[in-house]
Amino acid sequence: MVRVLIISQHFPPEKSGNASRIFDMSSHLQKLGVNVTVLAPHPSFPSGSFKRKWSISESKKVNGVNLINLLSWQPNNENPGFVGRMAYYLSFPLHTIIWILLNSRKFDVIITSAPPIFTGFGGIPAKFLFKKKWVMDVRDLWINASISLGFLKKGSLFEKLSRAYEQICYSNANMICVTTEELGQDIVRTYKNIDESKIKVTPNGVDTDFFYPVDLPKKNQIVYAGNIGHAQDLEDVILAMKKVNEQFDLKFLVVGNGDIKGHLEKVTKENKLTDYVEFPGLLPREEIPMLLSESLMGVAPLKKLKTLEYAIPTKAYEYMACGIPFVGCGKGEIRKLAETSGGGVIAENSPEDIAEAILRLLESPKKRAEMGKMGRIFVEENVSRQQIAANLKLNLDRISSPGKTKVQVEGVSFAESQ
Repeated sequence: MVRVLIISQHFPPEKSGNASRIFDMSSHLQKLGVNVTVLAPHPSFPSGSFKRKWSISESKKVNGVNLINLLSWQPNNENPGFVGRMAYYLSFPLHTIIWILLNSRKFDVIITSAPPIFTGFGGIPAKFLFKKKWVMDVRDLWINASISLGFLKKGSLFEKLSRAYEQICYSNANMICVTTEELGQDIVRTYKNIDESKIKVTPNGVDTDFFYPVDLPKKNQIVYAGNIGHAQDLEDVILAMKKVNEQFDLKFLVVGNGDIKGHLEKVTKENKLTDYVEFPGLLPREEIPMLLSESLMGVAPLKKLKTLEYAIPTKAYEYMACGIPFVGCGKGEIRKLAETSGGGVIAENSPEDIAEAILRLLESPKKRAEMGKMGRIFVEENVSRQQIAANLKLNLDRISSPGKTKVQVEGVSFAESQ
């Protein structure tokens, strides 16, 4: 039995796309016979949502998985500032290094999930000191996105050091899992001498047993459920609601939390849209499938940035799994998903175009129902997390026992996808 250590900055009870991704990945791997241990900080995201804990470590079983929460800095307010964020991002991976030095015999393969990029700290001693196999689970290019969104200055010392560190990680990992083909291409273009054969497309996907169409009456609402962050063009969706409500009486629910929630609430009030836009906050994960199922559609509005063309928000998969269509913004992979699945439409990044896309779907209940069915079929056949975990296990078997396993690896390699 292969023993896998997963290092992740987020894990339930935190409510984030990455927390649910790692929970599902670890749970499904465990069910497939993999011995899984997850290292994560004490819950603290969103900042200030949890009571602080200062114990060095706490261990427990979660859905069969060994979960070890390690001491790290825990911000206690919604906007902790640069110093608070860096303390949060750095203290946890530094603690993982100590844990690995003391427990290297307990695992064969280490998976470091990024962003943040610092989770890779643990992979370096595991690889070089203890000869463990190292898998990088990469969901986005954090540095590129930070530059595009104005949080990091291009050419700064911090960027140069981060690039050099990531070059070491990508060059020495035994396998690099990426969520989309475009993300794999970006890594090869950005960093030197990356062996394309070790890049495997491992979609974010969705747990189709958890997210499914619940038989509930539809409400006059559309929904966004996820991180309320800088990469999302939610302001334009909010402004679009003025035009939408000239023809239809419905609500836009912005469910979740994040850095720009306060700003969006201010925009809503300033534009006198509080009758149309609501911010319910964070909801228990168990309630999300019902919320989505009773909504007319979901929105997945990425900002129009070159550095986000690789991205497919997990929420788009969740909308389709619950049988509702989505209106997305952005180019690249999200447009490809909408066209390939038939479960979504893409609008330009403006309130006018977003409103038009929403109105076209509102005017055709039959089309919405057809798109909802096509989306559900697509996720069942292509991106269920059960299937993704099975393919990942085959790849883990291959790298942990080279030459011993004769199983056909089903994960899509980047080299094969060219």
